[in-house]
Amino acid sequence: MNDLEIVFNRGRVPIATWNKTLLASNLQSSSESCGNAGFLMFNSKFLKPNGSKLLGNQNQHTITHGERNIVTEHTTQLACVFTEEVCGDGDWAHGSFPLEEYIQALDRSKDEMYYNHSLGMRYSKITEQIYVGSCIQTEDDVETLSKVEGVTAVLNFQSGTEAENWGINAKSINESFQRKNILTINYPIREGDSYDMRKKLPFCVGLLLRLLRKNLRVFVTCTSGFDRAPACVIAYLHWMTDVSLHAAYTWVTGMHTCRPDRPAIAWATWDLIAMVENGRHDGPPTHAVTFVWNGHEGEDVTLVGDFTGNWKEPLKAKHQGGSRHEVEVKLPQGKYYYKFIVNGQWKHSTASPAERDDKGNVNNIIVIGETASVRPSVQHQQKDANIVKVIERPLNEKERFMLAKAARCIAFSICPIRLGPK
Repeated sequence: MNDLEIVFNRGRVPIATWNKTLLASNLQSSSESCGNAGFLMFNSKFLKPNGSKLLGNQNQHTITHGERNIVTEHTTQLACVFTEEVCGDGDWAHGSFPLEEYIQALDRSKDEMYYNHSLGMRYSKITEQIYVGSCIQTEDDVETLSKVEGVTAVLNFQSGTEAENWGINAKSINESFQRKNILTINYPIREGDSYDMRKKLPFCVGLLLRLLRKNLRVFVTCTSGFDRAPACVIAYLHWMTDVSLHAAYTWVTGMHTCRPDRPAIAWATWDLIAMVENGRHDGPPTHAVTFVWNGHEGEDVTLVGDFTGNWKEPLKAKHQGGSRHEVEVKLPQGKYYYKFIVNGQWKHSTASPAERDDKGNVNNIIVIGETASVRPSVQHQQKDANIVKVIERPLNEKERFMLAKAARCIAFSICPIRLGPK
């Protein structure tokens, strides 16, 4: 797994899995086995259409109690349905754990949401001009949106590869859009990628605002309708209508069954505010940072830096077992220098980024938060042992003003001519 795959607040990763009829009631411990169960899961975007159909068959090839270690012909086929494209993003997971623990996990997941493509397009009305839902699968879906709901624009975050994987005929659907005079915009966001969502959300909200300003009735969609689409609508309500993130999130999730990546929206909010700030954020903390020192057991460790009374008020680190020591500090977004004092000696961590100052001293450095951009790019992130979490809190009046200004700067930097072609 690369660094981007393990960043904090990445969000829930939707997965495709084999037959859902394998329930906890079918699983029992056996004295003949080692008592462990294995798992293997992968993202649905790596499936070809025939693999999607095979996984979607809920009535055949059910594994029941007593059918152990049987590899059927269809299982062999299933192992051959991934795409030929090389992917280095590590959307695989595998391992083993005690069977009892697996059964408990299944019981806990009974209320989880699962996307069932065979149910067709599902959508909800959020406002008079905004609808949100799962992907458009057929020309009949276009007919429904146009005639029944009066939709005149579609903002779609599903990639072309995803549509192909789910067996959607994008060409026929686009032709149907043209016949119905429906404006369509495709702006793919990687499914299950919290960082990609965070970077692209400001542009998505800008697109939505421009469509609404043209008095269009907009259907915002992604594959499942659970994550990317509702996240865009929530961010729009929060940034453009001066509604709190909590209120916007509660409203949308109450109107439409979904579970969008709330931390990603909070991250993007602070990134937007950073657009119109000069230097460090002048306000309450925006992030919680856990500074980590990995040394030797029994060490006395304290943390000093720009944020500890200008290096004069060290913070005691807590021993977390083994050689790990941690200090949690709540900080506004910005750039900070720091160091550790270990058994009386000033040291920098080799597991985190560092810089040499004018006097030749080596200090660790941490940059909290990023700046939103009209053309976001996923930058290479330096390895850092520290853990940064976003803080979601009510914005003060100055922060609300800066947020509204930044969000509109993004929106009105989008050329209106791009919204012309159908």
